[in-house]
Amino acid sequence: LQSTMGNSDSKISFQRAVEQLGSPGPVEAGDVAVWDQLCQESLTSIQDVFSLLPAEEIRKLREDSPTNLSTLCYKIVEKLTKSVESSCRTSAEQQTVLNSCRLLTRLIPYIFEDPDWRSFFWSKPEPGMKEGADQTPLGKSMMLAICDLLFCPEFTVSSAGNRSRDEVDELINLDSCEYIWEKGVGFAQTPSQTPQHHHNRVELLRLILTCCSESIYLPPTNEAHIGGNKWVHLFTSPENRHALPLFTSLINTVCGYDPAGVLPYNHLIWADSKENLVEMALQVLVVTLDQDLPMDGDNPDGPPDNLFLNYLSRIHREEDFQFMLSGITRLLMNPLVQTYLPGSQRKVHFHQELLIFFWKLCEHNRKFMFHVLKSSDVLEIIVPILHHLNDARADHSRVGLMHIGVFILLLLSGERNFGVRLNKPYTATVPMDIPVFSGSHADLLIIVFHKIITTGHQRLQPLFDCLLTILCNISPYLKSMSMTAACKLIHLVEAFSTPWFLMSNQTNHNLVFFLLEMLNNIIQYQFDGNYNLVYTMIRKRTVFHQLANLPTDCSTMQKNASKKSKKPLTRKSSQIEDESMEGSQPARPAEPGTLKASLMKLPRIENLTEDVSAHPSKKLMDQLTQSLASNSLESGKPIAAVAGSPVQPGADVGRGEAAGSEKVEENEKKDDSSSTADKWVPTPEWISSWKNKMPLQTVMRMLQVLVPQVEKMCIDKGLTDESEILRFLQNGTLVGLLPVPHPILIRRYQANPGTAMWFRTYMW
Repeated sequence: LQSTMGNSDSKISFQRAVEQLGSPGPVEAGDVAVWDQLCQESLTSIQDVFSLLPAEEIRKLREDSPTNLSTLCYKIVEKLTKSVESSCRTSAEQQTVLNSCRLLTRLIPYIFEDPDWRSFFWSKPEPGMKEGADQTPLGKSMMLAICDLLFCPEFTVSSAGNRSRDEVDELINLDSCEYIWEKGVGFAQTPSQTPQHHHNRVELLRLILTCCSESIYLPPTNEAHIGGNKWVHLFTSPENRHALPLFTSLINTVCGYDPAGVLPYNHLIWADSKENLVEMALQVLVVTLDQDLPMDGDNPDGPPDNLFLNYLSRIHREEDFQFMLSGITRLLMNPLVQTYLPGSQRKVHFHQELLIFFWKLCEHNRKFMFHVLKSSDVLEIIVPILHHLNDARADHSRVGLMHIGVFILLLLSGERNFGVRLNKPYTATVPMDIPVFSGSHADLLIIVFHKIITTGHQRLQPLFDCLLTILCNISPYLKSMSMTAACKLIHLVEAFSTPWFLMSNQTNHNLVFFLLEMLNNIIQYQFDGNYNLVYTMIRKRTVFHQLANLPTDCSTMQKNASKKSKKPLTRKSSQIEDESMEGSQPARPAEPGTLKASLMKLPRIENLTEDVSAHPSKKLMDQLTQSLASNSLESGKPIAAVAGSPVQPGADVGRGEAAGSEKVEENEKKDDSSSTADKWVPTPEWISSWKNKMPLQTVMRMLQVLVPQVEKMCIDKGLTDESEILRFLQNGTLVGLLPVPHPILIRRYQANPGTAMWFRTYMW
């Protein structure tokens, strides 16, 4: 009771000190009592500080008594620097450090939100500072002191070896590489772990994260972010002597964490001090791996100024790659794993930060990405990504999660091994709101993409180009597609090739080009195993015939354009409703009142990717281009080559008419698309400009050869069972009957300022 009363009294004195600061007159820097009251021992949590320092009090202090706020910040940072000088040996000093960090964590956002105060930590000298005194900016003193304290024995780390606390070197001379927090990358020892040390690290890391959050208060334009974030720059620069041990400590803390524990339900009995630390470490890690936007004249290929990015790009040992990959996959799969004992495992929910971290790893360390792709381990990343994409497709507030998932798949799809790995059979381990199917991971990818396109919300439409680019990139390597996936894919062709859809926007035809390119790749390079897809194309052959005979006269066009409506791309109800996996939950929209995510607009797909040739080997080309004359099946006349060379999807066809297409993309996000229809009307010349370049030759040639054979077999044998037709197609061949195989074109992601800015706004 006495302790409770004492605690209550100290909170009252804290409030009095705050009121004194808010009074009109300045509080003298030498008034020790006021500053000590604000950092006293009795404030035991960040919640105490937040409740005792309400937002209106801080804003009032900033507006009415700016000198007092300035002095307060200097006095708190002074306490941190003095604690470093004294090596923070006593419990009283340690408590002062914690409360100082909590106070700064509370105050700094209100300093950032006022443009006039943003330079405070980097420019203003201390009030009453003498001539010739140390002119180190306050922000620098604070950040370096926090970094020192993150490796303080008996406060944030355990003492090395058997030495007592008094025998440890002074904190300012300590070799922090001996005190890395966890075993893993670059550190083979297993340090002892103390829950109190975990809590103390969280308090310090939270302050670092708050300092770096200045980006939130800047407008989301490249100009506002030129020069980068000074806090991130200092934290990851050579001026921070702890940069390397901090980098390895953060990575090892995240990747070495296993939330499952040994015993079931142990999380209900014991609190896990590490969970908050891992989440905070991961957030600091992804924020500090932010790359500055290049300024004019910079060399983008030079080594990054950010030491964290530098260290990340130089990791090269196989065991380090495996340690990081295992940690990321373990944490991504954790909330999705089904166990025989419901609720028996702790579930962590920082998958968005994990996906950003994985993206940064792949983007800045190509060797790591190749390590991921060289085995089926990559599928342990793909399955949770597809689960989150499928689950978030109807939720406006999670549009950022949709983008990061698609970005990762686009990045990986630029490598041949990704397409090859997707052929591994899929065993449903995670319940998903998709049709039950038997097939490969590639089938899972196609089915989920179909769900996103046909049942996702309107703001996902700018992602369609990316989704279909991924399908194009993997298509030359897909050995066998299930019937379910084949039906979904052809349904997309059917939906995107309807006249009203093609006429409703000047870039929609690009989606058809992507799908035709995908089908061409499969027919030319993987015909043998894809009999389900070929059968579905034969059944839906009218779709391709209608596409080839698309009208270009004004009257028909106006009639088609007038049919434009907001009808969703759903399948016709004549077919049996798809049965979802057992235990799955349908995708739900955001709860009422949930704020929509405000993110930067995405660059167009041609700015996101670069074309890379992935031409097959000479041996394969020889097999594919055997002489037409040597084949006795050549009975039909070849279809005349469609005039003009095939256009690349994503390229600007009819640039004159498509001027300002990026503005159109912005308008596509709006639910009411009538405004774009008023500004732009399709013309016969516009349709002809891309219709004559549609790559339909391969598909039409295949249909010309196979449809008569299938029809003849059905009539001769009186077949009504599709299994016989599938068996016939399975044993058929088109060698020598198709046009000369086209080179395989892979669209590989390339870094650009647009996506760099997008990631920065998404992170915060």
